[in-house]
Amino acid sequence: MKEYQLIKEYYGNKTTNRSGIKLINHIDEGLTILDKIHASEIAKKAYCLHPLVQSDESLSENYGFDFTEINSKVVIAVIEYRSVANEYLSSKKIRNSNAIRLSPLKDVNDMLIADKIQNRKDFELYHKATHPRSIELDHYFKYWLQKLNIKESFYQEIITMLKNVSQS
Repeated sequence: MKEYQLIKEYYGNKTTNRSGIKLINHIDEGLTILDKIHASEIAKKAYCLHPLVQSDESLSENYGFDFTEINSKVVIAVIEYRSVANEYLSSKKIRNSNAIRLSPLKDVNDMLIADKIQNRKDFELYHKATHPRSIELDHYFKYWLQKLNIKESFYQEIITMLKNVSQS
């Protein structure tokens, strides 16, 4: 899919600052999760592109990006994802799942499921015991998954699936 190729080129060999994992891993695992929940192609394509506009810095950097070859529904999903996700960044205090607004678009909520499961998994693997805001972040991810109606048992099933995929 061209959206995957675009983000793969954009990321290159860049890695995360704290864990050293390749950035494309977030997309790869997210796509695996989106497959598992039977998300649409629109959601998968938008998930691939969301890093291009996620942060204010990336939005500014990629403002001139030519989206004319991208399906307009994908572009709308990417922008809506940015809106919802950035409303509730992990640096903000969320006291419970009722404080979180979901999107009216199923595709965007599916993207949020993939993102929050993948991010929680990485948090638990690389940062849970060492991050200065570990307790807050643990609650943050659990509130998100609760709001997205993701049961802990399903989360654990996905984590096991991702481990098996990475080992094969």
